[in-house]
Amino acid sequence: MRVRHLARGAEDGYRSPLLPGLKSSEDAERLAEEITFATTRLWLMEQVAAGATVESVPGAWREIAAPGELDARTLAAFQHVLDGPRGLKSGNRDDAIAGFEAWAARTGSYAQAFTGETSWTPERRFERIFERLGGVRGLDRDTRYELLTLLGRLGVYELRGGKLFLSGENEATWAAKRALGIGDPLLLERRAAELAQACGMPLEALDLALHNWGSGDRITDGLPDDAGPDQGLLEQAQDALGL
Repeated sequence: MRVRHLARGAEDGYRSPLLPGLKSSEDAERLAEEITFATTRLWLMEQVAAGATVESVPGAWREIAAPGELDARTLAAFQHVLDGPRGLKSGNRDDAIAGFEAWAARTGSYAQAFTGETSWTPERRFERIFERLGGVRGLDRDTRYELLTLLGRLGVYELRGGKLFLSGENEATWAAKRALGIGDPLLLERRAAELAQACGMPLEALDLALHNWGSGDRITDGLPDDAGPDQGLLEQAQDALGL
């Protein structure tokens, strides 16, 4: 059993039905900032995908978003995630790469593997591919979620996260249990969806937001170290959380 000692703000009477596990406005404020930062990051990805000139974003984003052969763009995204701060933490990297290649080869190509059924909604596609990638050695929850988010927001495939898949040993799940005050996976998903909706932010943003909030160390994934959340979005999240 792993015992985690998370930094906590001082209890000051804070209460919100959206964050039943928190009793500190400092903790809630920090979470609002992380949700907004993660949403801003997704918005920047979409700007890159739309062809806008966006400064201070990872060069790999432009490579992935640029029109071209889908398999090459998919591999570029996979490599970017593996090399990133939420890439492989353990296991054999070569085995993970070989497993990923073999997984795609079984359907004929990366494009076919990530497209799946043409009738799927973007949310259904995200869920099914996330599940299928679970069979690839070394690709843990964080790696899979980040890869699908990147491919979707940069316009490679029609993918949108309709769930967070909160389970297992990872920072986002630990943080969600603390903030949302529940351990049951189904209730975690429901409360996470309610939180995102109330803040007016994409559910996918909670993945990185919870990770950063729980670890106390913001992952920017190539954005400038001083990159901050959009002020208007931050005020929106603060209002939703009663701050």
